[in-house]
Amino acid sequence: MKRFLPALWALPALLACAAGAAQAATWTVRPGEDVQAAIDRAAGGDTVLVQRGLYRANLLITKPLTLRGVGRPTLSGGNEGDTIRVESPDVTIEGLIVRDSGADLGAQNAGVYIRPGAHRAVVRDCDIAYALFGLWIEKADDVQVLRNNITGKRELNSSQRGNGVQLYNTNGARIEGNRIAFVRDALYVDVSHKAVFRANRLHHSRYGTHYMNSYHNLWEDNDSYHNRGGLALMEVRDQVVRNNRAWGNSDHGIMLRTMQDSVIENNVVAGNNRGFFIYDVEYIALTGNLVIDNRVGVHLSAGSTRNRVERNDFIGNREQVRYVGARDETWGREAGNHWSNYAGWDRDGDGRGDVPYEANDLVDRLVWRHPAVKLLLASPAVQALRLVSRQFPLLRVPSVVDPNPRMKPARPDWSEWRGKHFPG
Repeated sequence: MKRFLPALWALPALLACAAGAAQAATWTVRPGEDVQAAIDRAAGGDTVLVQRGLYRANLLITKPLTLRGVGRPTLSGGNEGDTIRVESPDVTIEGLIVRDSGADLGAQNAGVYIRPGAHRAVVRDCDIAYALFGLWIEKADDVQVLRNNITGKRELNSSQRGNGVQLYNTNGARIEGNRIAFVRDALYVDVSHKAVFRANRLHHSRYGTHYMNSYHNLWEDNDSYHNRGGLALMEVRDQVVRNNRAWGNSDHGIMLRTMQDSVIENNVVAGNNRGFFIYDVEYIALTGNLVIDNRVGVHLSAGSTRNRVERNDFIGNREQVRYVGARDETWGREAGNHWSNYAGWDRDGDGRGDVPYEANDLVDRLVWRHPAVKLLLASPAVQALRLVSRQFPLLRVPSVVDPNPRMKPARPDWSEWRGKHFPG
């Protein structure tokens, strides 16, 4: 008989759990009915189902519940205020078309406004359209924004629009699988840490991502294209930026500004005005990236030094590196990088060049000033000029130097990324 006592002791707890589960109710809202009234009637833990239809609503959610669309109903804020405002933790919003927020930048009008303290909010599988800010998320931790399609108020000038997703003073956010376009910045991240940004497609905005004062974040497998800038990381440290694609942006692909202790690896940066813009950056690893067909492959300045730059492919950039510095900067000490305009040789066949590559030699400077010189790059006279300039220090300027560059690119798919330029 004693062996059954533990099960009997646990019975009250099991009954309490079952009672709690039984108490969770589902409320259904049909066209013509009031969504806010159903939310007000619901208890914590309940589900409000909204049937397919058009509902004029500015919703306020102050209790933990699930607001779920059936057949993708539309909630319109009537171009006033926030379409949905969340003030409780543990709220899930899914399967809805949320549109028509107000246009007051001072009030931060949003399709979905997640207020301070609304921790663990989930917004997934929604279309958020014609909203000033798609989602404004402030001082709320462990928020998930998953598989949403977010567009802004297209008729407004860029400076008058809000951002697609704005994170301010958050921890542990997951922003994954979203498509964001026609906003000011697709993702704006400030003072937000330990977040994951994965598999998002960010386009036709000012910046695909504008990232400031944020630490210990992962940026992975995202596409940023046809923006003014693809990815801008500023005043940050302890970032991992890998396997992303930034292409066809009218200014830069990836901007690294005032960054330390980060890993930037295996990204494709193609067809931008400037591939990488690197300013005041130290102690990062820049490895395995493909930098191709940009007007400037890398713009490097402001004491960006003590970085590990290895196994990158620099191919077909009109200007491989634009370097502003007082002394040579050595890249590729361990494994080297590939430079498509390297004119050296590999006598021992080890796959590494026998003479250093210099990014800013006399011939490069002539090409910058007189692009027609490119027609003569393979001529013996120009090659002789390149060699002579290395023998006379007065003719040199500080340069990025790769002691033994790689003779072949590491990425076999490099040619697929040609011609990815900004439209028009």
